[in-house]
Amino acid sequence: MRRWIGPAVAATLLLAGGAGSAGPWRWALPAGIAPPATPTDNPMSAAKVELGRRLFHDADLSIDGTMACATCHEQRRGFADGNRTRPGVHGDPGRRNVPGLANVGWLGPLTWADPALTTLEKQALVPIAGDRPVEMGMKGKEAEIPARLGRDRCYRRMFARAFPETRGRIDLAAVAKALAAFERTLISFDSPYDRRGTTPLPPAAARGLALFEARCASCHAGPHFSDGRFHAIETRADDADGGLAEKSGDPADRGRFRTPALRNVALAAPYLHDGSAATLGDAIRRHDRLPAVVTSSPAQVDDLTAFIGALNDERFVTDPRFAYPDKACGRKL
Repeated sequence: MRRWIGPAVAATLLLAGGAGSAGPWRWALPAGIAPPATPTDNPMSAAKVELGRRLFHDADLSIDGTMACATCHEQRRGFADGNRTRPGVHGDPGRRNVPGLANVGWLGPLTWADPALTTLEKQALVPIAGDRPVEMGMKGKEAEIPARLGRDRCYRRMFARAFPETRGRIDLAAVAKALAAFERTLISFDSPYDRRGTTPLPPAAARGLALFEARCASCHAGPHFSDGRFHAIETRADDADGGLAEKSGDPADRGRFRTPALRNVALAAPYLHDGSAATLGDAIRRHDRLPAVVTSSPAQVDDLTAFIGALNDERFVTDPRFAYPDKACGRKL
């Protein structure tokens, strides 16, 4: 029997495509925001997004049927996780804190410390078949995934609609493409910050925005609040994680991690690459290599925290179109 992870509550869908359509995807985005880049071999379609959504919530992508993408990426937390790190299916300890997925289609690199992971298609294979750490545990068992999915008549129909160019071939590459298509629809631009032109921010958040623009925005830049670059924000002798140095081989890169995007991050405690900061205030105060941030007074830290809270998008975390699908092929799951 196929095991499903229960619904994480939902998010805002600022895009459209006719249900079941294999035609071009129609993006509905705020003024000034261009659609995310999409690989030429993985064009968007509603059928592909529908399939990716189902796969995102399906624990059969893990070796023992206990872990789905949605297990670690909980919608009510902005598709992040409430743990410092998340153990894998065999109990292997997680290495790094789970990042949120809001606007992930525009982000890159996509993980804390690997500059080579720049597409969602490549990144999807890391939790499924990676081994450092083991997460979903499918390394060496990749052929089991198409075997499992292919036994489901509805999945066969969904793959055929999503991938007519391959006659619906079910393989790990198609799974990654469908997951990536769904993840590109995880769009969040409806926070109080985005509506401040018509509804002013509360005073603390407004003060925090001014502080943020003066002290934080050079790294937390642009509409997604990340410059996509790797920075060392603190000095820690006890951190065994080499960060970017593990990939670059340069000792000077030790302790450098990608600037996290901040939309909905107030819902995603704990913080930093290892989840060692319990609150946003703790995370702000940990920037000891950035004096302009760390010397903020307690009141200023509170104001910065209030501003970051104004990046929460309630529609994004409550829209059922990102949640566990209760039907597929017209039948209840």
